[in-house]
Amino acid sequence: MNLQSPHLSIEMTRDIFYCKDALPLESGEVLPEFQLSFTTQGQLNAKKDNVIWILHALTGDANPQEWWAGLVGEDKFYDPANYFIICANYLGSCYGSTQPLSERPETGKPYYYDFPNLTTRDIAASLDRLRIHLGLGKINTVIGGSLGGQVALEWAFTLENRLDNAIIIASNAKASPWIIGFNETQRMAIESDETWGREHHAAGKKGLETARAIGMLSYRHPETFIQSQSETEEKRDHFKISSYLRYQGQKLANRFNALSYWILSKAMDSHDLGRARGGTANALARIQCRVLSIGVDTDVLFTCEESRYISRHVAKGTYREIKSVYGHDAFLIEYEQLQYILQSFYLENNS
Repeated sequence: MNLQSPHLSIEMTRDIFYCKDALPLESGEVLPEFQLSFTTQGQLNAKKDNVIWILHALTGDANPQEWWAGLVGEDKFYDPANYFIICANYLGSCYGSTQPLSERPETGKPYYYDFPNLTTRDIAASLDRLRIHLGLGKINTVIGGSLGGQVALEWAFTLENRLDNAIIIASNAKASPWIIGFNETQRMAIESDETWGREHHAAGKKGLETARAIGMLSYRHPETFIQSQSETEEKRDHFKISSYLRYQGQKLANRFNALSYWILSKAMDSHDLGRARGGTANALARIQCRVLSIGVDTDVLFTCEESRYISRHVAKGTYREIKSVYGHDAFLIEYEQLQYILQSFYLENNS
């Protein structure tokens, strides 16, 4: 993609970044080459200071207008008429980037279970390769929630003065035992699928359905289910919440694969900004950009205290909170609150 030539419209452009240079991983393994699927919308201004880089959550893709429709798009807060908006699908994900079902260069056959473990630091490093490829010396904002927030924080550390703002939503500086435990139970569900271990694209699909059902319980607050899944009649079986969770499991399993879910949930578990950097507090203190950390008051997965911890320990930190019944998923739902928080942050910092 040639950023010197302005886009003729604000239509979304889909592209693939092919990196032929090896990517060393934290595990000591190396990806000899990789690709990232990404989208862009809008155009780079003359100063090249209007780049908004959006980072998706665990099962997201490179089209934020689908999963963040209230925030990204024409006449929305991040309007491509004003910004050059980028979103790339992560390594390990099954939406066009290199992942377990991709062909291994050495053999020409899919990686399957030999795909290397990834960390949030590895994912951030791959995104930086794309940044360099696109010729972007500076980024105005990186923004992401959940796993996206973890990756954004890692990237903010390595970008140093090449980043103005990092917006970390419903996330943390280090994966907690609570999060790792939830992810482990989901991987146990995948392992219990009799097809897991087979070299097939649909291996672990039924297990993934169960994994997603477990995940849904952590993404919402109990009050959410009381309001939406309570029964209006006396029952002994066939409850609304049961069919809801089964539906959500099937819905994800029909669009995602268990191998990618395994790799990305492991990456979430790996998150530790302070690893080999003197601990999380020390690493956070070394982040140079402004950081807005946003918590959700009812989030039982990534707690508000974890978000406050980030804002307290970075040099230029701000903490804001979303009030919602939706728990962790509020960052994908409460657009009005999120827009107000973002608008206030940018006005306060004249960005």
